[in-house]
Amino acid sequence: MNPLYPIEWAVSWLMVKFHAVLSVFMEPDSGLTWVLSIVGLTVVVRTLIIPLFVRQIRASRAMQMVSPELQAVQKKYKGKTDQASKQKMAEETMAIYKDAGASPFSSCLPVLLQMPIFFGLFRVLYNKLPDAAEGAGFGPLTPELARSASNSTFFGDITIADSFLSPGDGGITTRLVAGVIIACMCAVTFFTQKSLTMKNMPKAALEGPMASTQKMMLYMLPFIYVITGPGMPIGVLIYWLTTNVWTFCQQYIVIQAAPTPGSDAAKARQERINAKREKKGLEPLDFTPPKKVSTEPEPEQPLRVQPPSKNKGGKKLSDQEKLERARAAREKAAEERRAAQEAAGETPTPPSSGSSALNKGAKKKRKK
Repeated sequence: MNPLYPIEWAVSWLMVKFHAVLSVFMEPDSGLTWVLSIVGLTVVVRTLIIPLFVRQIRASRAMQMVSPELQAVQKKYKGKTDQASKQKMAEETMAIYKDAGASPFSSCLPVLLQMPIFFGLFRVLYNKLPDAAEGAGFGPLTPELARSASNSTFFGDITIADSFLSPGDGGITTRLVAGVIIACMCAVTFFTQKSLTMKNMPKAALEGPMASTQKMMLYMLPFIYVITGPGMPIGVLIYWLTTNVWTFCQQYIVIQAAPTPGSDAAKARQERINAKREKKGLEPLDFTPPKKVSTEPEPEQPLRVQPPSKNKGGKKLSDQEKLERARAAREKAAEERRAAQEAAGETPTPPSSGSSALNKGAKKKRKK
């Protein structure tokens, strides 16, 4: 059983329904009518996966924002090949992904989801359409509609089933149209990838292995179209070009409305907002994020008391030097007491020398 059968059936049904709607005010057997039916099919598919596209943008942004942290983890465990270090590196890497809400697979999800639709449309145009035109209808694609799609032409003798390698009756015209479509696909993809990786990313995220991979993809994706495009039917190339243009416009809107903080796109948005405010006579807004102020009291730092040195200068004090230092400290304390008494309005105690105190004590002993 063909696993793509449900997708092929749904693709045929959507294309036939759009053809029926367009046939109300357009020629049913015109090739342009069938081309616009494929465009309508693309619009429906891309509309259904808008949530996935937004998730892809956020995932790609988060992946590049955490690039410096991932580089730090890789540098930390560089050269360590033991199992424990590998496990710790994997755990720290997953913790970074989790904290940032990033996933290496989310950015690929919309592309992977479109691949079955892409191959389904390719099989419908390349296989089902010729078979249905010969009498073997395929679901909603009746033999009459299949013959109309196969024989209807635009730009001369070009049909949606022709390709660059199989130009049919169109000849050089088919190859020229296919070449123009492929060139447009390459250009749109290049500018889409460039705006995502260069304009919408801060400078810190444009360094490291991940940024190098993104720059490589900037040139690899258009090159893939050059290789695969010539073998695709014109109808598939139209679907491909339409979805690329849709991606570019959708991404442009997202970047204009919600750019990555710190990127060139964010700075341009700030300048646009302040320019509008200036025209209205308003003060410019400061987009610098305020510093976080903690409401919790800071923990008291333990005081470090320097223990008194018993032997300053590396010299042992003599008894006479110790006595002199003790007298100096006693006199200083007495001076401080007198100053405190004067400040309080009391009569200061007259200074008494150590020798007079000793003499008084000696006289008392003699009297006894």
